Amino acid sequence: MNEPRRLPRTRTAVTVLLLAALTAVVVPAVRDEGYVTDPTTLTWWYAAAWALFGAAVWSLRGVPRRLVAPLVSAGALAVALAGLAGPPLTSTDSFRYAWDGRVQAAGISPYDHAPADPALRGLRDDWLFPRGGSACAGPGRVAVEPGVCTRINRPTVHTIYPPVAEGYFALVHVLSPAGVRHKALQVGGALTALAVTGALLLVRGRAGADPRTVAYWSWCPAVAVEAVNNAHVDGLAVLLSVAALGVVARNRVAGGALFGLAVAAKLLPAVLLPGALAGVRRWRDAAALLLPTAAVVVLAYLPYVLVSRSSVFGYLGGYAQEEGYRDPGAGGRYALLRLVLPASWAVPAVALGMAAVVAYVWWRGDPLRPWSGALTVTGTAFLLMTPGYSWYALLLVALVALDGRAEWLGVAVAGAAAYVCAPALGGATVQVAYGLAAAAVVAGWAARAGKGLRSGPPRVAQPMWKESP
Repeated sequence: MNEPRRLPRTRTAVTVLLLAALTAVVVPAVRDEGYVTDPTTLTWWYAAAWALFGAAVWSLRGVPRRLVAPLVSAGALAVALAGLAGPPLTSTDSFRYAWDGRVQAAGISPYDHAPADPALRGLRDDWLFPRGGSACAGPGRVAVEPGVCTRINRPTVHTIYPPVAEGYFALVHVLSPAGVRHKALQVGGALTALAVTGALLLVRGRAGADPRTVAYWSWCPAVAVEAVNNAHVDGLAVLLSVAALGVVARNRVAGGALFGLAVAAKLLPAVLLPGALAGVRRWRDAAALLLPTAAVVVLAYLPYVLVSRSSVFGYLGGYAQEEGYRDPGAGGRYALLRLVLPASWAVPAVALGMAAVVAYVWWRGDPLRPWSGALTVTGTAFLLMTPGYSWYALLLVALVALDGRAEWLGVAVAGAAAYVCAPALGGATVQVAYGLAAAAVVAGWAARAGKGLRSGPPRVAQPMWKESP
């Protein structure tokens, strides 16, 4: 007679144990210094973390619903704390963040000078700009002058980060105690990641949906590594994006303003707009979303435009070229398309493919679940463009947590494999990882179609040629 009660207790206990094991594995994963010297060991740590993550979220399915939100929240805190266990070792982006915050605190536009510019010598310290042969011998050091190097990547080019991100860097710098170094940005990343968990629980709760899917974000190894340990500003963009998706169906103007802030934090959230326009048929309703988005982006850039002598887009164009987005024959971009098409056809194929997906989402998407269409568009963009930086997928992980289609998490795994594991696994890692991710998405779609599953309430289209009520 007590057997039915024991089963949920057992599943809860198993989930807690798996979550504890996940947290225990994340700690050495973020402390492992082998990204350059021994990527094989780091690859095994990542594989273990993702395997335990998958087991934990699967086990969560058997936990009583009343315990889910507290368990998800507790796990989010544990995973975030694990991400704070070591300095950033697989990315140097946070050093640029710290520098940009310091430059702004000195009353200088971050867009006007590259870090190596001699005009800013007075702002250098031994942390960001080590001196001497031994201090400059470590990985991730770039020489800027004889006897002086820096931890900042691309120190001879201007920053590319948008204005909301720059404001965040300045705020963290102002609020940080002296000498705190990388830890301030990591704590900011942890707080942001936890705020995303709260926002996801709120959005899912208002929709009357099961909160279990929030664990896809809260317990995800990518969040611990990229949002917390490497302190990527993508976490802030994700928070603003989740807030925008949560309110846009009820208030397009407020949603549009939040989308503008998200885009002005990391540009990438612009890919969410087709999902927010799903089912919209009235031009007036579309304008109610898009005009506030554009206005907020312009207003965010305006103060920097007024005080800067250089372009506020900095190295953005050079970055796109460097990463191979303009040259399909370079790097690992468009890796899946290049398996079946000539490299010169990759960019047109991406344009046509994305146009088709955007049109489908706009015409067939659910306006009450804008995150569903946003996930389809964002995930497709990742599969077509195969980005090589794992932190880009943080936005996709949050969309999976909102929508529940776990098969798209394979794209985040592929990003981690492309960034961390390729040196250990070989040159075909990008194609294999993203190919498996695409296969998982197709399999998930087929399984849902076979079961006749629909996501969310019936779609309600709005004729665009009629006036708004």
